[in-house]
Amino acid sequence: MRKWTIAAFLIAAATPTVYGADAVTVQKPVGINEDADVPKAVLNECKLESELPDAIADKAKETGTAVTFAEKVSGAEPGRVLWMEITDVSADGNAFMGHHKAMTVKGKLYEGGNVVGSFKDRRVSMGGAFGGFKGNCAVLVRTAKAIGEDIAQWLAKPKMDDKLGDLE
Repeated sequence: MRKWTIAAFLIAAATPTVYGADAVTVQKPVGINEDADVPKAVLNECKLESELPDAIADKAKETGTAVTFAEKVSGAEPGRVLWMEITDVSADGNAFMGHHKAMTVKGKLYEGGNVVGSFKDRRVSMGGAFGGFKGNCAVLVRTAKAIGEDIAQWLAKPKMDDKLGDLE
């Protein structure tokens, strides 16, 4: 019986939890800057404000960072908190003439109420492989997922005023 107790303790101690040092609370849905010129159809159909935090959470698992979601964050919450906003979405082109989609996000990482990192991330996509068979939202979601991967990797080593994605 004692062997099982020790083994269970060792497994539990080695498993990262949502409350561990690498846990971060991420805003979901992500806000959209009031000055951002985002096409209405994109706002209504693509749901980028939810796709982005989901992409961050999916990729963060690979870096050992546990993600929880909160509808609103201010930075004053305890622990690590990621505030973000979408500052630009470009949805030019189409499947027939060629896609030209882009998305820009800025964010700040707070720890104990203090800013410990900030970034601006931009990704541009022409649709990728078989782009001619994809709709606008499919390409923009692909862009949001790429930004989510950038941010998840950045969370492992945040810096101030960092440029990510196509801004590097």
